[in-house]
Amino acid sequence: MGIYEELKERGLIAQVTDEDEIRELINGGGARFYIGFDPTADSLHVGHFMALCLMKRLQMAGNKPVVLVGGGTGHIGDPSGRTDMRTMMTDEVINHNCECFKKQMERFIEFGEGKAIMVNNADWLLKLNYVDLLREVGACFTVNNMLRAECYKQRMEKGLSFLEFNYMIMQAYDFWYLNEHYGCNMQFGGDDQWSNMLAGTELIRKKSGKDAYAMTITLLLNSEGKKMGKTAKGAVWLDENKTTPYEFYQYWRNVDDADVMKCIKMLTFIPLEQISEMEKWDDSRINEKKEVLAYELTKLVHGEEKAQKAMAQARAAFGGGGELPEVEVSVEVPTIIPVLVAAKLCSSNGEARRLIQQGGVSIGENKVTDINAPVNSGDVIHKGKKQHIKVILN
Repeated sequence: MGIYEELKERGLIAQVTDEDEIRELINGGGARFYIGFDPTADSLHVGHFMALCLMKRLQMAGNKPVVLVGGGTGHIGDPSGRTDMRTMMTDEVINHNCECFKKQMERFIEFGEGKAIMVNNADWLLKLNYVDLLREVGACFTVNNMLRAECYKQRMEKGLSFLEFNYMIMQAYDFWYLNEHYGCNMQFGGDDQWSNMLAGTELIRKKSGKDAYAMTITLLLNSEGKKMGKTAKGAVWLDENKTTPYEFYQYWRNVDDADVMKCIKMLTFIPLEQISEMEKWDDSRINEKKEVLAYELTKLVHGEEKAQKAMAQARAAFGGGGELPEVEVSVEVPTIIPVLVAAKLCSSNGEARRLIQQGGVSIGENKVTDINAPVNSGDVIHKGKKQHIKVILN
């Protein structure tokens, strides 16, 4: 089985422009492909995770990744999947976020001579002359076709700024530039990017007369990859200072039963033969499957030692032995509400109070009913059924 067939078997491929050509390139290690990452935050999140895993798989098969960080397109903001306009970022914020991305990507992708390269589209987009761009690139696009794109159609009712309308042209120009200067012949992205990616392949074919290909990956959980990185409290980050290895582990440990095997196929590097055996396990082993998923992904992002520790902490929280994660807090009055906030189990005193009143907090085996309940160092606090910590008071 070639890598292309494996990607299909794992359920990763949504659509392609020229399947026979793409299969031959990828299986032969001849793809020099790029995936773009706009620096909208100072950390990647699990919504980017599938793209990183895909790049790793393809690099292992001999293909060459071009990692594009959007220092230029980040000034505009991709309207795909958005109901409103993104917050405008300063140059300083964009540059800082790009540097953070690079450090995190080095855990997944091998960079260096003859390996992967990282480029920043600020290097060419910010130097463009507007009139030249209109003449050289704008003439290759029709407004009618652009407005048929799903990413624009969904914004027409609430309003689409002219700034965002240019995003498709910028992304298409990126592919053309990478093709001309780096020999990039293939573009990958999520299936919400299909219109933008087609624009890039057509631009290359019209301007340069070269073959260029596009492939979208199936975003996880029924094409809802944008939601994959979100929880009730915000994004699940790859930066352990934002989302601890334990929290990352627990995120995957708690995915819906129906999605566990999908996640294992798409995101882990467990061989397909082994996955086929796991699919035969009966329903009583669902938690074992979830442990495999959570451990494998935490190991991939944070390393084996932290993955093992996170698994031990999770088992302890559910009565399986081991040690719970310890959280040091410093509060003037050690009562339950300030402790919940200081331990980041709640974002505010009001949220903590409501959670207690709803019966969602326990100290040890006792449900907390008093909003002024005292907390002692070493107490185990349970928030609902999924978050459990041992408090250490400073």
